[in-house]
Order: sequence, then structure tokens, then C-alpha cells
Amino acid sequence: MNHWPRIALGELLRPADEPVSVRKDGTYPNFGIYSYGRGLFAKPAIGGMTTSASVLRRVRSGNFIYSRLFAFEGSYGIVDDAFDGHYVSNEYPSFDLDMTRLLPGFVKAYFQLPSVWKSIAMGSKGVGSRRIRVHPDKVLAHKMPLPALDVQRAIIARLDALAERTRQLANHLDAMEADAKHLLALAFHDAIANVPYLPMADVAPLVRREVVVDSEGRYPELGIRSFGKGTFHKPEVSGLEIGTKRLYRIEPGDLVFSNVFAWEGAIAIAKPQDIGRVGSHRFMTCVVDSRKIAADLLHYYFLSPEGMEKIRAASPGGAGRNRTLGVEKLMQLTVPVPSMALQRKFQVLQAKIVELRTEHDAVRNAKAALLPAVLERVFNNRGVEEESMIDVAAT
Repeated sequence: MNHWPRIALGELLRPADEPVSVRKDGTYPNFGIYSYGRGLFAKPAIGGMTTSASVLRRVRSGNFIYSRLFAFEGSYGIVDDAFDGHYVSNEYPSFDLDMTRLLPGFVKAYFQLPSVWKSIAMGSKGVGSRRIRVHPDKVLAHKMPLPALDVQRAIIARLDALAERTRQLANHLDAMEADAKHLLALAFHDAIANVPYLPMADVAPLVRREVVVDSEGRYPELGIRSFGKGTFHKPEVSGLEIGTKRLYRIEPGDLVFSNVFAWEGAIAIAKPQDIGRVGSHRFMTCVVDSRKIAADLLHYYFLSPEGMEKIRAASPGGAGRNRTLGVEKLMQLTVPVPSMALQRKFQVLQAKIVELRTEHDAVRNAKAALLPAVLERVFNNRGVEEESMIDVAAT
């Protein structure tokens, strides 16, 4: 086993300070750095008329760069060709690499390790808050394992192969799910063709279960994500915080609408784990009559183009909280009611697709956990023997 020497980054990096005075008539292409070692992303250009900065820093392809404010959560990266010549504030220190000793791809991989971010951030001003600033001295004092350049090249090549295989797998899973989604839409279209439409008041009437609020009690609230992404749990609130606000109990199986964001798909079926949760008057809970229609079919309909068109038409106003779905209008909306046989057939297909997505999510999670595990082994003084592990992972 090779034990790589640990070298202070101050011996491998040199501050790359290229200040540029801001002109009022100038435009300066800009970028940000994702957290968790995920690289750089484009941002709107900085306008000389709108920025308060008098000086910006120009960066070059191959620079190592980080965000002082978000370094504690992995906001490190390498400037690639797409961002060559872009500009950043002094909140983003950048460095030239000693290319005779350290390759960009190698340091980029190293800074994907959470243990590295935490080690550097230790003792920085503001640790324990969201306002941590990591000074360049902290970064430059950090010692990283440094193998020979040929070893760095070999590891980079294998990590790139692993990343490419992961990307190909993700594309394959996405394509399969897109096909399944299209198949489900066709099946739904067939299921509701030439069927009667009934008002919501007949198939899923509004039910209010008012909660008597005790000033000393605590009440776990439920939230609904937009775009059909389901429910989530909010922190508990005390009776004193609630004040005069009215709360209503939500039961598993309820079809729940956020009256202010239903127009952008904030519609969900309450899950078994949502039992005991409450919502304000802005959450409209409908109890679906299962003798007439299945809750998941009704939910699917409202998230379909036809259903969303009806929801938006029943939500007058501008955008955001000025666009509110009214109770009476919701109850008047008509929905397709296929035969129970057609509904069951659609539900079987829907369940199979949910199962497929669950399996795919497990594969994605396994692949997402693989790269950090490989990186930990590579940089934990395991040396070139780990190249064989990267080869296996890439398959």
C-alpha cells in the first residue's frame, strides 16, 4: 500500500487575484458555486449600474475557487472553460494550481469529501450558524494527500469513467420513467373517454374537522408541495403561536388542496404517516366517496392538463397568494367518473409505475452513495490499490 505524503495547500496553490474596476456601462458575466462539491453554475451577469461593488475579480479556467460563506457545506470547485474570464466578488477567493504537482481534477475530487469541508471550517468565525466565513488562510493551511502525477491521472480517469456510467444510468432510468408516464397518460385518456362528469360536491365533498385550540397545546402542521410533489411535515406550533387562527384536522386518504397554490399543483392525498396533522383554513380537505371514484384517480385528474386548467380557472387573481381557489368553485368543478372496472385497471397500471419509480429511486440512491464511498477510500491513504475498486464501481 502506498502512503501518500500530506502537503499543505499553501505549497500547491497561489492566490490568483486579478482585480478589475467596475465601469457603470460594463456588464460582467458571473457564476455561483453549488454546495456539496457539485461544481459551478451560471448566474445572471453583473451590471455596472446595479452592483455596489467598485472592484470585481476575474477568474481563469483551471483556477481552484470557493465561497467563503458556504465553504462549510462544500462550496468548492474548479473553473472550467465555460466560465473562463468570468467575474466574482471577493467572497470567492481563487487560486492558481502548481500543475507540476497537483492536477485540477484531483483537487476537485478531493473537495467533494464532506470530511474535508468540515476539517477546514473547524474554528472558522461563525461556526454553528449559517454565517460561517472560511478565510483563505484556513484553506491554505489544510494538508491534503498528494500522490505522483501519474497516479493522479489514473485516479481521475477512473473517477471520470464512474461519473459517466452514473450519468448514463440516470439517463436510462429517466427515459424509462418518461415512457411509463406517457403510457399512464394514454391509459387515463382511454379510461375517461365518453364517461359522465360529476361535480366534486357529489364525489368528494369538503369536510371540515375543526380543532379546539388549547393555548398550552402543541399542534403538528401539514404542508403541501407544489407540482404534485405530495405532503410534508411542518414543525409543531404552540397554541399561543396559533392565537385566533382556526385549525382543522387532516385524515389519511383526504384529498387536500392548498387554496393559494392549488393553481400550481399543490394538491395531495394525505398519507398514513400524516395522521394527527392539522392545517389552517387555507387547506381544503375533501373526503372522496370510494364507491364512486378512487382518490388516486381523482388526484391524477386534477394534476393532468385538463384538471389543472379547471383549477386555474377557479383560482382568479394574479400570481402567488393573490390567486386563490374558492370552496364553492372547487365543489362545482366536474370530474370524470369511469366505471369501477376501468378505474381498477388504471390503478393497477398506476401501482406498477409507482413500484418502478421506487426501484429506480433505490438504484439512484445506491449510485449516489457510491462515489462518496469511493472517494473516502481513495483519499484515506489507500493509494493506488484503490484503482481496482473504482474500476469495479464504474461497472
